[in-house]
Amino acid sequence: MGLEGVTVPQEGIWEDCPAQAQLQILYLKIRTLEKPTLPQSITQVQPPLEFIPAAFDPFVLKGVQLLLPFWLQFRVGITSVRGNNLDSLVELYRQFQSGKVRFLLAFRHSSANDPFCMASLLWQMVPREARRQGISLQRPLHSYFIYDRGIPLWAGRWVGWLYSRLGGIPIHRGKVDRLSLRSTRNLFANGSLPLAAAPEGATNGHNEVVSPLEPGIAQLGFWCVEDLRKAERCEQVLIVPVGIQYHYVKAPWKALEKLLSNLEADCGLPVAETPERLVGTKASICGREAACYRRVYRLGEYLLSSMEEFYSRFYHQTLPAVSTRAAINNTGSQDFTARLQALLDAALNVAEQYFHLQPQGSTIERCRRLEQAGWDYIYREDLKSMGVLPPLKRGLADWIAAEADLRMWHMRLVESFVAVTGKYVQEKPTVERFAETTLLMWDMITRIKGGNPFQRPHLGKQWVQVTVGQPLSVSDRWETYQTNRRSAKQAVTRLTQDLQIALEAMIS
Repeated sequence: MGLEGVTVPQEGIWEDCPAQAQLQILYLKIRTLEKPTLPQSITQVQPPLEFIPAAFDPFVLKGVQLLLPFWLQFRVGITSVRGNNLDSLVELYRQFQSGKVRFLLAFRHSSANDPFCMASLLWQMVPREARRQGISLQRPLHSYFIYDRGIPLWAGRWVGWLYSRLGGIPIHRGKVDRLSLRSTRNLFANGSLPLAAAPEGATNGHNEVVSPLEPGIAQLGFWCVEDLRKAERCEQVLIVPVGIQYHYVKAPWKALEKLLSNLEADCGLPVAETPERLVGTKASICGREAACYRRVYRLGEYLLSSMEEFYSRFYHQTLPAVSTRAAINNTGSQDFTARLQALLDAALNVAEQYFHLQPQGSTIERCRRLEQAGWDYIYREDLKSMGVLPPLKRGLADWIAAEADLRMWHMRLVESFVAVTGKYVQEKPTVERFAETTLLMWDMITRIKGGNPFQRPHLGKQWVQVTVGQPLSVSDRWETYQTNRRSAKQAVTRLTQDLQIALEAMIS
């Protein structure tokens, strides 16, 4: 059946479409390769964010499975996804389906493309490995998954519909989301599929750096053990670390140099000469790396200085003076790292002062609280009936929503740089690290220009290595966890640390 004549309905009437029409609409959405559209600004108050319950639909899953290879190849530029230690995951699915284990896939989250790689792992590589071993597994080979409730806000409501049909559970990252936690806890213990989640909580843009993990994954594991024990069930509960690492098929030096030139032009800097122009011949790899490092460092230094002036002059933030910085630090990388951390702290202070929040916890934790505070001002729980508001109150609510959105802009800048240091490229000047750092600067400049940071440029084709790690037993730690409250907290912390070590060990 041809789909060219199908009209995509308005977002509000998704639920009225029959399953076949919904899949056709989904096909059209992906076929057009529609890029996420980020609104320039929020100027009006919004109704409360509703919980989107998981409503797994095998029919929708089948359609998305058929589209995945084309999406990977033509949309995100991934030529292949390769797997390590697949036999262990095949065995875990076999044991899960025979009622012996419950498990959660805890995957690295350096890129927005990670979910597609996990889909390739479960939908393609695991079934292929099972057939190779002669093991018969029930279909579908899939998992429930946790995702950020904010994704449908920038990617479109249709993504919320899709994630729901694929078994997704949304969560508010900045508060105790009891409704989401209850749903996730129930599916972990009783669902027909395993669970998947990113313990880092968000992408950090670094292929070879694991951000500090959030303790929620470990806590879910212990809750699952508790629920199974109460039901007098004997399944073992496991957390399975999964590493994801991206590699360029061909080193994208020319595309990287072009992107650097564009960023230099945006900053008003003279475009630096490439090694070819300097010597008149093809540059050696060493020469190209050195020249690229100088350009990346110069651009980073300029952006850092510009933002220091911006926050000092217009937001009255106290930042170290240049002379003080030079006296304290002897090397450029140390100086850069200290200055960047001071700048990120100042940017968060600007937003926290507006929302009257105390600067407590890690940078990531502060970002989460600020996001939730902004949402509380924009998506008003106390204004569920927008249509009956008198014009004065509606105008005031719109004003507050618009200002909250502007204040959250500072947090978004910080969120992109939580894993950045002055040493990442210097320690290992590979094209991947150059690209990651340059793309993070592109994110920042694009946000400042008012553009869409979700429309990142592709520098070149990539292949992906997905590594299944050794499962971490939660059940074996139960006796320690259930002793008392202090022991429970220590058990969660230790399991989180062990998961962090396991994910870091899979970086090649």
